Amino acid sequence: MKTRADHSTYSAPAEGKSQHGRIVSELGLAIIGGELQPGDKLPPEAQLLERYEISRPVLREAVRVLVAKGLVVSRQRAGAIVRPRNEWHMLDPDVLYWLIQAQPQRDFVQTLLEVRQIFEPAAAALAARAATDEQLAGIATAYEGMAAAKTTAELLEPDLAFHRRIAEATGNDLLAYIGNMLSLALRESIILSSQLPNTHELSLPRHKAILTALQARDPLGARQATLVQLDETGDDINSVLANDGRVNLA
Repeated sequence: MKTRADHSTYSAPAEGKSQHGRIVSELGLAIIGGELQPGDKLPPEAQLLERYEISRPVLREAVRVLVAKGLVVSRQRAGAIVRPRNEWHMLDPDVLYWLIQAQPQRDFVQTLLEVRQIFEPAAAALAARAATDEQLAGIATAYEGMAAAKTTAELLEPDLAFHRRIAEATGNDLLAYIGNMLSLALRESIILSSQLPNTHELSLPRHKAILTALQARDPLGARQATLVQLDETGDDINSVLANDGRVNLA
């Protein structure tokens, strides 16, 4: 049975970089999905070379990528060993994508919503104080893109830009980075909630309230409007999951 990972850029075996990416993806997903547990060794080099029909340098480069993502540690004579979960680089785009594939959808959505409830209200409050006029105009432009969208597909990119630009408007480079790294997970959440038939009508007033508070430079209002938006988004997603069970986000 195929997972969404089978439709990723890593799914087609090829020579060179594409083949290297496939190996990284399959081993990374095996680790994050629990097939390989913390403390386990990766399969022996000879076994992996035979399985993927690759050269030793290609395999070793793939292992180095997994090391860089915090998933394994490579030790002389011991080989590559899976690291504890709390040492994984969770905001790495690939690691985050594999997490989306590996977790039950309801669990992932709940995890993401908890992160958003901590991050986004505080970011909005800070942006209300720190945003430049140019940054506020950028957020407003993203909202206008949402308002002009005729389909849920057209709604996606301006919706992502709206949230990303709020994080950038905090003036805090680390918060801006976190906001950007969360975009992949947020994309999955938006695609899911957008399966409600009236998603556009529901989404616009929530985002407009956040924008209005930002433009008024009202930190408390921006925080509260963001909390309301997240609470209602959580209700929307729960409605989709309750009606349809597991939804394919491919």
